[in-house]
Amino acid sequence: MAKAKKNMVIVESPAKAKTIGKYLGSSFFVCSSMGHVRDLPEKKLSVDIENNFTPEYKIIPARKKLVSELLADSKKADIVYLASDLDREGEAIAWHLSKALEIPDEKAQRVIFNEITKDAILEAFKHPGPINMAKVNAQQARRILDRLVGYQISPLLWKKISKGLSAGRVQSVAVRLIVEREKEIKEFKPQEYWKITAELKTTSEDKDKLRDIKTFKSILQKFNDENVEIKNESQAKDIVHELQKAEYVVANVKKQTKRNNAPPPFTTSLLQQQASTRLQFSAKKTMLIAQQLYEGIDIGTEGAVGLITYMRTDSFHISEQALTSCRKLVAEKYGKNYLPEKPNVHASDKKGTQGAHEAIRPTGVEYTPESIKNFLTKDQHRLYELIWNRFVASQMSPALYAVTDVEIASGRYTFKAKGRELLFDGHTIVSGHEMEKDEQILPPLEKGQKLELLELVPTQHFTQPPPRFTEASLVKTLEKMGIGRPSTYASIISTIQDRGYVKQEKRAFYATELGTLVTEKLIEHFSKIMDVKFTSHMEDELDKIEDEKIGWLDVLKEFYEPFKIDLEKAVGEMKSVKGIPEESNQICTICGQPMVIRWGRHGKFLGCSAFPTCKNTLPLDEKGAPAPPETTDQKCEKCGSTMVIKTSRHGKFLACSAYPNCKNTKSLTGETTKVEPTEEKCEKCGSPMVIRSGKKGRFMGCSSYPKCRNIKSLPTGVKCPNEGCGGDLIQRRSKKGGIFFGCSKYPECDYITNELPDITDTTKEVK
Repeated sequence: MAKAKKNMVIVESPAKAKTIGKYLGSSFFVCSSMGHVRDLPEKKLSVDIENNFTPEYKIIPARKKLVSELLADSKKADIVYLASDLDREGEAIAWHLSKALEIPDEKAQRVIFNEITKDAILEAFKHPGPINMAKVNAQQARRILDRLVGYQISPLLWKKISKGLSAGRVQSVAVRLIVEREKEIKEFKPQEYWKITAELKTTSEDKDKLRDIKTFKSILQKFNDENVEIKNESQAKDIVHELQKAEYVVANVKKQTKRNNAPPPFTTSLLQQQASTRLQFSAKKTMLIAQQLYEGIDIGTEGAVGLITYMRTDSFHISEQALTSCRKLVAEKYGKNYLPEKPNVHASDKKGTQGAHEAIRPTGVEYTPESIKNFLTKDQHRLYELIWNRFVASQMSPALYAVTDVEIASGRYTFKAKGRELLFDGHTIVSGHEMEKDEQILPPLEKGQKLELLELVPTQHFTQPPPRFTEASLVKTLEKMGIGRPSTYASIISTIQDRGYVKQEKRAFYATELGTLVTEKLIEHFSKIMDVKFTSHMEDELDKIEDEKIGWLDVLKEFYEPFKIDLEKAVGEMKSVKGIPEESNQICTICGQPMVIRWGRHGKFLGCSAFPTCKNTLPLDEKGAPAPPETTDQKCEKCGSTMVIKTSRHGKFLACSAYPNCKNTKSLTGETTKVEPTEEKCEKCGSPMVIRSGKKGRFMGCSSYPKCRNIKSLPTGVKCPNEGCGGDLIQRRSKKGGIFFGCSKYPECDYITNELPDITDTTKEVK
């Protein structure tokens, strides 16, 4: 009997591997690369500028053991199928794997699919192909461009402003948008204006019809056929006085039926915007949950099923099979009058739209949100329901509204009223009816009809500054301006907050003093990089690389030559804010020397002028005044002094006010890190393990510290899926700060994964 072929399949994550594995036969074995296995090393630029920008890729340290295992397995396989995601990043992962595992070209097969369903997977494996080097080169160009900017401007910011700062080709432009909006808001001068609203009613001589009389509201619009402007209360009172004596007559009535067409299915950007607005999800959370739904959720007897198509797309395209299924569901569930004669086609007006890709949709409309609710977490269900509803609504009939516009004459003045009434709900039965501002239903009105005035209400208003960006509006603006790509928005928004350049309060973005300073420096010395149009142009260039219309080295050279000149100038011309600290009238409470104003990662602060001999610092409030530590009624158990609340980069804590003579600190609960016992014993010395708090969160440490320095991560409550292991999955951080989960029995068991089933609810963060 001939030996069965062994075909190796490599995907990015264990969840994806699990879902795909069940669709392929016994001649396939599916492995996970845990994302990228090669990258530019962190400690240096790692791009040979003089040698055609050659990138110096290395195996990621955390992936070395995994790569060794994949390499050994790939040697035994007859064919290696590289089944990473279908976008540029996925293509790059496939290419890096082929290089890291030294897979011969004839043995490496690229497989792409838009959804993780049985039909899609089996069809994809019937038509494997080579790695798309145009996509790889587009990704490499983006990676190198970002490295050139980040690794060459950031050290300049460290030297001129403060250590720990960073600049980014796209992130810095995103910060600029928020900083400029902040300036607009601060410089805005509100202007007073008044509105006059008339409450009117129709009249009827037939007493039996009194029950049908309806009132409605109209707004004063014109004076002698010119738009009216009421600038103050005195003017408003004069007009009201005149209007109270006037007669009110319907001057004109315009009736029409308006269609409200079905919305398009979700693209990445639209999904992020709607999830932010309707579910209050951050872009990062939206993409994380969407990834889980895409890679597969266990839904009972069917096992792991990919519930949505690939979630990184800017296309509205829908496959014929999906259209047919959706139209059938609409007719059966809602009725034939909700089904348009032909499928709705939603055209995109964006440049570079990925026409071959599909919009985000459920892989099967038969998986209704209600039918699978018990298998999903609360947040997974909410996002899936949003996607399912949007897709189904996109293939439904328009909603129909009766719209009435009425003009009402009142002496020299004209009022206007608008009414809207739903005639047929159409797609809104699924997508929801959105009320317009001041929406009302008008009574039947005819030209020449007299009306009775019930009340005139003058109201004071002020012009408003432009609104602050929310995540939804920032994503919309970034996409409209062509800054970055929707797949990168989540990381951009996270990064600019992590760097301290912007902060989010009540879901609105505020530029910080540090973000404003850095932005002003970058605009002054790197005007081209900070230019929105240039950033958009570079995105177009990356698209052209993928379309094989331009070479990736040409793009890098076009960018770097002027950038190098600006960089050399900035090194000598950018003024430092570190050289001569600004003086203050504060005296150091520790050594008696004057305090000076310095810049740090989180903005301005007061530092002792005797630094580094004295390292005393004080925070500054929003007005630039010293913000003394908040006192408490707790006493230090070591010296009896009052405990005060201080803030470090890791958050607030209790500290002794007698510092530096007494350096006692506690958590805000008043407990030290040694008061949370556990039942576990230290495997090194046998002492009890206790829960402590460190700079990266809570962890378990030996109670006999510092004699024994053994530490362990807190368990997540999820068991390791490797058979016979029995360990817990614990949360860890990579050197880049990224979170992943690994088995507590490492190195005996080296299972790792990027996410847990309920990762959005995970609150434990361990060292």
